[in-house]
Amino acid sequence: MRILIADDHTIVREGIKMLLIEAYPFSEIVDVSDSQDLLRLALSEKWDVIISDISMPPGDSGLEAVKKIKANTPGVPVIMLSMHAPEQYAVRAMQSGASGYLTKGAATLELVNAVNTVLSGKKYLTPEVVNVLADAFENNNNTRNVSNLSERENEVFRLLAAGKTISEIAKQLSLSTNTISTFRSRIFEKMDFHNNLELIKYAIDSRLV
Repeated sequence: MRILIADDHTIVREGIKMLLIEAYPFSEIVDVSDSQDLLRLALSEKWDVIISDISMPPGDSGLEAVKKIKANTPGVPVIMLSMHAPEQYAVRAMQSGASGYLTKGAATLELVNAVNTVLSGKKYLTPEVVNVLADAFENNNNTRNVSNLSERENEVFRLLAAGKTISEIAKQLSLSTNTISTFRSRIFEKMDFHNNLELIKYAIDSRLV
């Protein structure tokens, strides 16, 4: 069995490798530290399962990388790992084509079960993620659904929700204030916000901050 691991934190990669080596002693395990190498290896070699962090510099995020991987190799299961709670990324991970979603805190306990499950052709969803997906399905027709936002819009949304100003966000993301203002307008239009207070209240009520 061949397993590809992608995470920009060395200690995380090494921890995952140790778990997998113990569980699958005869497997070949390769690890990379960014989304560019993830895509290069995922699309040029054959893998039985891929385990990827959601956020990795440089280039595409883990989510965008998974979309490209699934478009080219739909039969390879991908498990997404994130330091964020499922409310923030689980829906988007599954929409991208992931076969499973784990928080890094839970990964040590559940990763082997997740790998076994996706290798059998099933989705691996913890009860917490199931609840998040059920809520998203129930609210699918609600205009205020953060999963409707693009990757960059989602990033700006979270910074606005954290109380950052347009100028602060522009500096943090290395973009112009006009560009950030455009993203803010798109977010307001998609989610029917009229001001930042409504956005912040929604983020707090939805446990996104």
